[in-house]
Amino acid sequence: MPTIEESGTAPLVGLPSPRPITRAGRVRSLVPGVAAAVAVASVATVAGGVAPVVGAPVIAIVIGIVVAALRPPSDRYQPGLAFTGKKVLQASIMVLGLGLSFHQVLSTGERSLPVLVGTLVIALGVAWAAGRVLRLPGDVTTLVGVGTAICGASAIAATDAVIGADEADVSYAVATIFTFNIVAVLAYPSLGHALGLSQHAFGLWAGTAINDVSSVVAASTVYGHASASYAVVVKLSRTLAIIPIGLGLAVLRGWRKADPDTSPVVSGTRSLLRRLLPLFVMGFVAAVALDTAGLVPNSWHPGLADVATWMITAALAAIGLSTRLDRIRSAGARPLLLGAILWATVGGTSLLLQTATGSI
Repeated sequence: MPTIEESGTAPLVGLPSPRPITRAGRVRSLVPGVAAAVAVASVATVAGGVAPVVGAPVIAIVIGIVVAALRPPSDRYQPGLAFTGKKVLQASIMVLGLGLSFHQVLSTGERSLPVLVGTLVIALGVAWAAGRVLRLPGDVTTLVGVGTAICGASAIAATDAVIGADEADVSYAVATIFTFNIVAVLAYPSLGHALGLSQHAFGLWAGTAINDVSSVVAASTVYGHASASYAVVVKLSRTLAIIPIGLGLAVLRGWRKADPDTSPVVSGTRSLLRRLLPLFVMGFVAAVALDTAGLVPNSWHPGLADVATWMITAALAAIGLSTRLDRIRSAGARPLLLGAILWATVGGTSLLLQTATGSI
Protein backbone atom coordinates (compact mmCIF):
# COMPACT_ATOMS: atom_id res chain seq x y z
CA MET A 1 0.00 0.00 0.00
CA PRO A 2 1.74 3.23 -1.06
CA THR A 3 2.14 6.02 1.38
CA ILE A 4 0.68 9.43 0.79
CA GLU A 5 4.13 10.71 -0.20
CA GLU A 6 4.63 7.81 -2.64
CA SER A 7 1.23 8.24 -4.25
CA GLY A 8 1.89 11.93 -4.82
CA THR A 9 -1.52 12.92 -3.48
CA ALA A 10 -0.40 14.73 -0.36
CA PRO A 11 -1.58 18.31 -0.21
CA LEU A 12 1.01 21.07 -0.37
CA VAL A 13 1.29 22.48 3.12
CA GLY A 14 2.38 26.00 3.86
CA LEU A 15 1.87 27.41 0.37
CA PRO A 16 -0.62 30.26 0.08
CA SER A 17 -3.66 29.50 -2.04
CA PRO A 18 -3.97 31.68 -5.13
CA ARG A 19 -6.02 34.78 -4.60
CA PRO A 20 -8.93 35.39 -6.93
CA ILE A 21 -8.43 38.30 -9.32
CA THR A 22 -10.60 41.21 -8.19
CA ARG A 23 -12.30 43.70 -10.44
CA ALA A 24 -9.81 46.34 -9.35
CA GLY A 25 -6.99 43.96 -10.27
CA ARG A 26 -8.45 43.42 -13.73
CA VAL A 27 -8.73 47.17 -14.23
CA ARG A 28 -5.10 47.67 -13.14
CA SER A 29 -3.99 45.02 -15.64
CA LEU A 30 -5.48 47.11 -18.45
CA VAL A 31 -3.61 50.30 -17.57
CA PRO A 32 -0.23 49.69 -19.29
CA GLY A 33 -1.72 48.65 -22.62
CA VAL A 34 -4.42 51.34 -22.63
CA ALA A 35 -1.81 53.98 -21.75
CA ALA A 36 0.45 52.83 -24.58
CA ALA A 37 -2.42 52.97 -27.08
CA VAL A 38 -3.48 56.43 -25.87
CA ALA A 39 0.11 57.68 -26.17
CA VAL A 40 0.38 56.48 -29.76
CA ALA A 41 -3.10 57.82 -30.57
CA SER A 42 -2.16 61.24 -29.17
CA VAL A 43 0.92 61.44 -31.40
CA ALA A 44 -1.14 60.23 -34.36
CA THR A 45 -3.86 62.84 -33.72
CA VAL A 46 -1.30 65.64 -33.81
CA ALA A 47 0.28 64.19 -36.94
CA GLY A 48 -3.17 63.74 -38.48
CA GLY A 49 -3.81 67.44 -38.08
CA VAL A 50 -0.70 68.11 -40.16
CA ALA A 51 -1.58 65.44 -42.75
CA PRO A 52 -5.42 65.26 -42.79
CA VAL A 53 -5.48 63.34 -46.07
CA VAL A 54 -3.69 60.45 -44.37
CA GLY A 55 -5.67 60.77 -41.13
CA ALA A 56 -4.96 59.96 -37.51
CA PRO A 57 -6.26 56.34 -37.56
CA VAL A 58 -3.91 55.33 -40.39
CA ILE A 59 -0.97 57.08 -38.77
CA ALA A 60 -1.78 55.37 -35.46
CA ILE A 61 -1.69 51.85 -36.89
CA VAL A 62 1.55 52.58 -38.78
CA ILE A 63 3.26 53.92 -35.65
CA GLY A 64 1.99 50.91 -33.69
CA ILE A 65 3.33 48.44 -36.25
CA VAL A 66 6.74 50.14 -36.34
CA VAL A 67 6.97 50.19 -32.54
CA ALA A 68 5.93 46.53 -32.33
CA ALA A 69 8.52 45.58 -34.96
CA LEU A 70 11.33 47.40 -33.17
CA ARG A 71 10.36 46.50 -29.61
CA PRO A 72 7.31 44.27 -29.15
CA PRO A 73 5.30 45.20 -26.03
CA SER A 74 5.75 42.74 -23.17
CA ASP A 75 2.99 40.50 -21.84
CA ARG A 76 1.89 43.08 -19.27
CA TYR A 77 0.70 45.33 -22.09
CA GLN A 78 -1.41 42.68 -23.79
CA PRO A 79 -4.63 42.87 -21.68
CA GLY A 80 -4.93 46.63 -22.22
CA LEU A 81 -4.06 46.42 -25.92
CA ALA A 82 -6.64 43.67 -26.46
CA PHE A 83 -9.28 45.72 -24.59
CA THR A 84 -8.56 48.89 -26.58
CA GLY A 85 -8.30 47.13 -29.92
CA LYS A 86 -11.62 45.35 -29.49
CA LYS A 87 -13.88 46.93 -26.87
CA VAL A 88 -13.02 50.57 -27.58
CA LEU A 89 -13.47 49.95 -31.28
CA GLN A 90 -16.87 48.36 -30.70
CA ALA A 91 -17.86 51.30 -28.50
CA SER A 92 -16.87 53.69 -31.30
CA ILE A 93 -19.34 51.96 -33.61
CA MET A 94 -22.08 52.56 -31.05
CA VAL A 95 -21.09 56.24 -30.89
CA LEU A 96 -21.36 56.42 -34.69
CA GLY A 97 -24.87 54.98 -34.33
CA LEU A 98 -25.91 58.04 -32.33
CA GLY A 99 -25.67 60.05 -35.54
CA LEU A 100 -27.86 57.74 -37.64
CA SER A 101 -31.61 57.20 -37.91
CA PHE A 102 -33.40 53.97 -38.81
CA HIS A 103 -34.47 55.58 -42.09
CA GLN A 104 -30.83 56.12 -43.02
CA VAL A 105 -29.87 52.60 -41.98
CA LEU A 106 -32.67 50.89 -43.90
CA SER A 107 -32.24 52.99 -47.03
CA THR A 108 -28.49 52.37 -46.95
CA GLY A 109 -28.98 48.63 -46.69
CA GLU A 110 -31.52 48.61 -49.52
CA ARG A 111 -29.38 50.68 -51.92
CA SER A 112 -26.23 48.66 -51.21
CA LEU A 113 -27.87 45.23 -51.60
CA PRO A 114 -26.94 44.58 -55.28
CA VAL A 115 -23.29 45.42 -54.61
CA LEU A 116 -23.27 43.39 -51.38
CA VAL A 117 -24.71 40.26 -52.98
CA GLY A 118 -22.60 40.58 -56.13
CA THR A 119 -19.28 40.96 -54.33
CA LEU A 120 -20.14 38.09 -51.98
CA VAL A 121 -20.99 35.61 -54.75
CA ILE A 122 -17.99 36.52 -56.90
CA ALA A 123 -15.55 36.45 -53.97
CA LEU A 124 -16.66 32.98 -52.87
CA GLY A 125 -16.50 31.67 -56.44
CA VAL A 126 -13.02 33.08 -57.06
CA ALA A 127 -11.86 31.74 -53.68
CA TRP A 128 -12.93 28.22 -54.62
CA ALA A 129 -11.27 28.40 -58.06
CA ALA A 130 -8.06 30.09 -56.92
CA GLY A 131 -7.71 27.73 -53.95
CA ARG A 132 -7.79 24.75 -56.32
CA VAL A 133 -5.23 26.33 -58.66
CA LEU A 134 -2.92 27.15 -55.73
CA ARG A 135 -3.48 23.65 -54.28
CA LEU A 136 -4.35 25.00 -50.87
CA PRO A 137 -6.05 22.83 -48.23
CA GLY A 138 -9.82 23.09 -48.45
CA ASP A 139 -10.19 24.57 -44.98
CA VAL A 140 -7.64 27.32 -45.66
CA THR A 141 -9.46 28.23 -48.88
CA THR A 142 -12.82 28.27 -47.09
CA LEU A 143 -11.58 30.38 -44.19
CA VAL A 144 -9.75 32.94 -46.34
CA GLY A 145 -12.72 33.03 -48.73
CA VAL A 146 -15.36 33.79 -46.08
CA GLY A 147 -12.95 36.11 -44.28
CA THR A 148 -12.49 38.22 -47.41
CA ALA A 149 -16.05 37.97 -48.71
CA ILE A 150 -17.86 38.64 -45.44
CA CYS A 151 -16.28 40.02 -42.30
CA GLY A 152 -12.66 39.07 -41.74
CA ALA A 153 -11.63 37.42 -38.49
CA SER A 154 -15.22 37.29 -37.21
CA ALA A 155 -16.28 35.20 -40.20
CA ILE A 156 -13.21 32.99 -39.78
CA ALA A 157 -14.06 32.36 -36.12
CA ALA A 158 -17.71 31.59 -36.88
CA THR A 159 -16.80 29.30 -39.78
CA ASP A 160 -14.18 27.50 -37.71
CA ALA A 161 -16.91 26.75 -35.16
CA VAL A 162 -18.76 24.94 -37.96
CA ILE A 163 -16.00 23.10 -39.86
CA GLY A 164 -13.55 22.49 -36.97
CA ALA A 165 -10.42 23.50 -38.92
CA ASP A 166 -6.90 22.86 -37.64
CA GLU A 167 -5.43 25.67 -35.54
CA ALA A 168 -2.65 26.15 -38.10
CA ASP A 169 -5.19 26.69 -40.88
CA VAL A 170 -7.06 29.22 -38.77
CA SER A 171 -3.80 31.03 -37.96
CA TYR A 172 -2.84 31.19 -41.65
CA ALA A 173 -6.26 32.57 -42.56
CA VAL A 174 -6.26 35.20 -39.80
CA ALA A 175 -2.71 36.30 -40.68
CA THR A 176 -3.67 36.59 -44.35
CA ILE A 177 -6.81 38.60 -43.63
CA PHE A 178 -4.96 40.86 -41.18
CA THR A 179 -2.25 41.59 -43.76
CA PHE A 180 -4.75 42.87 -46.29
CA ASN A 181 -6.70 44.76 -43.63
CA ILE A 182 -3.57 46.82 -43.04
CA VAL A 183 -3.03 47.28 -46.77
CA ALA A 184 -6.63 48.45 -47.16
CA VAL A 185 -6.43 50.95 -44.29
CA LEU A 186 -3.25 52.43 -45.77
CA ALA A 187 -4.24 52.36 -49.45
CA TYR A 188 -8.02 52.83 -49.75
CA PRO A 189 -8.33 56.50 -48.72
CA SER A 190 -5.64 57.56 -51.20
CA LEU A 191 -7.14 55.36 -53.92
CA GLY A 192 -10.58 56.81 -53.20
CA HIS A 193 -9.31 60.37 -53.65
CA ALA A 194 -7.42 59.37 -56.82
CA LEU A 195 -10.64 57.86 -58.23
CA GLY A 196 -12.66 60.91 -57.19
CA LEU A 197 -15.15 58.85 -55.15
CA SER A 198 -17.86 60.67 -53.25
CA GLN A 199 -18.45 60.06 -49.54
CA HIS A 200 -21.34 57.75 -50.43
CA ALA A 201 -19.36 55.81 -53.06
CA PHE A 202 -16.32 55.38 -50.83
CA GLY A 203 -18.46 54.24 -47.89
CA LEU A 204 -20.10 51.58 -50.07
CA TRP A 205 -16.71 50.56 -51.49
CA ALA A 206 -15.11 50.25 -48.06
CA GLY A 207 -18.12 48.48 -46.56
CA THR A 208 -18.23 45.85 -49.31
CA ALA A 209 -14.53 45.41 -50.09
CA ILE A 210 -12.59 45.72 -46.82
CA ASN A 211 -12.51 42.71 -44.52
CA ASP A 212 -12.74 43.48 -40.78
CA VAL A 213 -15.04 46.02 -39.18
CA SER A 214 -12.03 47.77 -37.63
CA SER A 215 -10.41 48.36 -41.02
CA VAL A 216 -13.70 49.49 -42.60
CA VAL A 217 -14.22 52.02 -39.83
CA ALA A 218 -10.60 53.22 -39.94
CA ALA A 219 -10.41 53.72 -43.70
CA SER A 220 -13.84 55.34 -44.02
CA THR A 221 -13.26 57.63 -41.03
CA VAL A 222 -10.15 58.99 -42.71
CA TYR A 223 -12.23 59.69 -45.83
CA GLY A 224 -14.96 61.52 -43.94
CA HIS A 225 -17.67 61.19 -41.29
CA ALA A 226 -20.45 60.71 -43.86
CA SER A 227 -18.42 57.95 -45.46
CA ALA A 228 -17.86 56.25 -42.09
CA SER A 229 -21.56 56.25 -41.18
CA TYR A 230 -22.49 54.75 -44.53
CA ALA A 231 -19.68 52.17 -44.45
CA VAL A 232 -20.60 50.91 -40.96
CA VAL A 233 -24.19 50.19 -41.99
CA VAL A 234 -23.06 48.42 -45.18
CA LYS A 235 -20.48 46.40 -43.28
CA LEU A 236 -22.91 45.26 -40.58
CA SER A 237 -25.39 44.25 -43.30
CA ARG A 238 -22.64 42.27 -45.01
CA THR A 239 -21.74 40.55 -41.76
CA LEU A 240 -25.14 38.85 -41.55
CA ALA A 241 -24.29 36.76 -44.62
CA ILE A 242 -22.22 34.43 -42.42
CA ILE A 243 -25.39 32.96 -40.92
CA PRO A 244 -26.79 31.26 -44.07
CA ILE A 245 -23.29 30.40 -45.28
CA GLY A 246 -22.33 28.91 -41.93
CA LEU A 247 -25.50 26.86 -41.77
CA GLY A 248 -24.90 25.65 -45.31
CA LEU A 249 -21.38 24.54 -44.39
CA ALA A 250 -22.76 22.79 -41.32
CA VAL A 251 -25.09 20.73 -43.50
CA LEU A 252 -22.47 20.01 -46.18
CA ARG A 253 -19.83 18.94 -43.68
CA GLY A 254 -22.27 16.83 -41.64
CA TRP A 255 -21.07 18.69 -38.60
CA ARG A 256 -22.02 17.06 -35.29
CA LYS A 257 -21.76 18.12 -31.67
CA ALA A 258 -20.95 15.71 -28.86
CA ASP A 259 -24.67 15.38 -28.09
CA PRO A 260 -26.12 13.04 -30.75
CA ASP A 261 -29.66 14.19 -29.96
CA THR A 262 -28.86 17.78 -30.93
CA SER A 263 -29.50 18.81 -34.50
CA PRO A 264 -26.30 20.15 -36.12
CA VAL A 265 -28.22 22.93 -37.82
CA VAL A 266 -29.80 24.04 -34.54
CA SER A 267 -26.46 23.91 -32.70
CA GLY A 268 -24.78 25.77 -35.56
CA THR A 269 -27.44 28.44 -35.50
CA ARG A 270 -26.96 29.06 -31.81
CA SER A 271 -23.18 29.25 -32.13
CA LEU A 272 -23.31 31.57 -35.14
CA LEU A 273 -25.89 33.88 -33.61
CA ARG A 274 -23.80 34.21 -30.47
CA ARG A 275 -20.77 35.15 -32.56
CA LEU A 276 -22.51 37.37 -35.11
CA LEU A 277 -24.94 39.26 -32.87
CA PRO A 278 -22.66 40.44 -30.07
CA LEU A 279 -23.45 43.15 -27.57
CA PHE A 280 -21.98 45.99 -29.61
CA VAL A 281 -24.35 45.27 -32.54
CA MET A 282 -27.32 45.54 -30.18
CA GLY A 283 -25.73 48.68 -28.78
CA PHE A 284 -25.47 50.13 -32.29
CA VAL A 285 -29.18 49.43 -32.88
CA ALA A 286 -30.05 51.05 -29.53
CA ALA A 287 -27.95 54.11 -30.43
CA VAL A 288 -29.74 54.44 -33.77
CA ALA A 289 -33.08 54.15 -31.93
CA LEU A 290 -32.09 57.03 -29.64
CA ASP A 291 -31.23 59.26 -32.61
CA THR A 292 -34.41 58.24 -34.45
CA ALA A 293 -36.47 59.20 -31.39
CA GLY A 294 -34.88 62.65 -31.41
CA LEU A 295 -33.09 62.13 -28.11
CA VAL A 296 -29.71 63.03 -29.63
CA PRO A 297 -29.67 66.72 -30.64
CA ASN A 298 -28.31 67.45 -34.11
CA SER A 299 -25.85 69.89 -32.56
CA TRP A 300 -24.17 66.93 -30.82
CA HIS A 301 -23.42 65.06 -34.05
CA PRO A 302 -20.12 66.81 -34.92
CA GLY A 303 -18.79 66.32 -31.40
CA LEU A 304 -19.85 62.68 -31.36
CA ALA A 305 -18.08 62.18 -34.69
CA ASP A 306 -14.88 63.60 -33.17
CA VAL A 307 -15.21 61.29 -30.16
CA ALA A 308 -15.71 58.29 -32.43
CA THR A 309 -12.64 59.25 -34.48
CA TRP A 310 -10.53 59.49 -31.33
CA MET A 311 -11.72 56.09 -30.13
CA ILE A 312 -11.01 54.57 -33.54
CA THR A 313 -7.52 56.08 -33.51
CA ALA A 314 -6.79 54.57 -30.08
CA ALA A 315 -8.15 51.18 -31.19
CA LEU A 316 -6.02 51.17 -34.35
CA ALA A 317 -2.98 52.14 -32.28
CA ALA A 318 -3.60 49.10 -30.07
CA ILE A 319 -4.02 46.83 -33.10
CA GLY A 320 -0.76 48.13 -34.54
CA LEU A 321 1.07 47.58 -31.26
CA SER A 322 -0.28 44.00 -31.18
CA THR A 323 0.91 43.19 -34.70
CA ARG A 324 3.51 40.44 -35.02
CA LEU A 325 5.12 40.48 -38.45
CA ASP A 326 6.64 37.04 -37.87
CA ARG A 327 3.14 35.55 -37.65
CA ILE A 328 2.20 37.13 -40.97
CA ARG A 329 5.35 35.69 -42.56
CA SER A 330 4.56 32.26 -41.12
CA ALA A 331 1.38 32.11 -43.19
CA GLY A 332 3.51 31.37 -46.25
CA ALA A 333 3.24 32.59 -49.82
CA ARG A 334 0.21 30.66 -51.10
CA PRO A 335 -2.39 31.80 -48.52
CA LEU A 336 -1.11 35.37 -48.92
CA LEU A 337 -1.38 35.04 -52.70
CA LEU A 338 -4.97 33.82 -52.34
CA GLY A 339 -5.67 36.76 -50.04
CA ALA A 340 -4.18 39.18 -52.58
CA ILE A 341 -6.27 37.71 -55.42
CA LEU A 342 -9.47 37.97 -53.38
CA TRP A 343 -8.61 41.44 -52.06
CA ALA A 344 -8.17 42.75 -55.61
CA THR A 345 -11.23 40.85 -56.86
CA VAL A 346 -13.60 42.18 -54.20
CA GLY A 347 -12.33 45.75 -54.48
CA GLY A 348 -12.58 45.77 -58.27
CA THR A 349 -15.96 44.01 -58.31
CA SER A 350 -17.42 46.51 -55.84
CA LEU A 351 -16.41 49.46 -58.04
CA LEU A 352 -17.69 47.76 -61.20
CA LEU A 353 -21.05 46.93 -59.61
CA GLN A 354 -21.38 50.46 -58.28
CA THR A 355 -20.80 51.77 -61.80
CA ALA A 356 -23.27 49.27 -63.29
CA THR A 357 -25.99 50.11 -60.76
CA GLY A 358 -25.41 53.88 -60.93
CA SER A 359 -24.19 54.11 -57.32
CA ILE A 360 -21.09 56.09 -58.32
